Amino acid sequence: MMVAALAVAGAAQAQTRPKPEYPTRKPAASAPAPEPPPEQKDGDKPEGEESGWAQARKKSVEIGTQPARDVGVMKRQIPPILITAQEDPYSLKGLKTCKQLAAEVASLNEVLGPDYVVGNEVKENRAGKLAEAGGKTVINTIIPFRGIVRELTGAAPADRRMNAAVDAGLARRGFLRGVHAKQKCRTTF
Repeated sequence: MMVAALAVAGAAQAQTRPKPEYPTRKPAASAPAPEPPPEQKDGDKPEGEESGWAQARKKSVEIGTQPARDVGVMKRQIPPILITAQEDPYSLKGLKTCKQLAAEVASLNEVLGPDYVVGNEVKENRAGKLAEAGGKTVINTIIPFRGIVRELTGAAPADRRMNAAVDAGLARRGFLRGVHAKQKCRTTF
């Protein structure tokens, strides 16, 4: 019980604290800093990509805060664009130009993550997946009768609502991409 209370307290703090900025290692003064390629200046990653450390950090926070979500202390909010998608995923209201279509798809990409790309090779970190599975197993054993607790606290219905909103967002993105292609738009997402 003490472990669950500590996990909940830690999750509440993790939710309210700003993200820490980690120091970066500066190159030695004697060696000039290499110039980044022109398309990736200022440490920008290609659109839709995150570093392995950023993904690991995000996943570890998600796993660590799971008990707090299970007991209803921490809640995820459904993004407004997904709520709109749920209301009418096949609406073209206010989307007359190619730029408007591309902007709507880009907004959905921000919430849903990158869309499927034909020919894109999936690279999986096996050690990371094993660590994730182990972490989830340990964290999920903290709360006995987890499934019942999730139903009683409203966490399971909230997850079902979030999943329904994500499904509507995926349907809307696919529909808008089809309209974008049918209109022979050249704008990119």
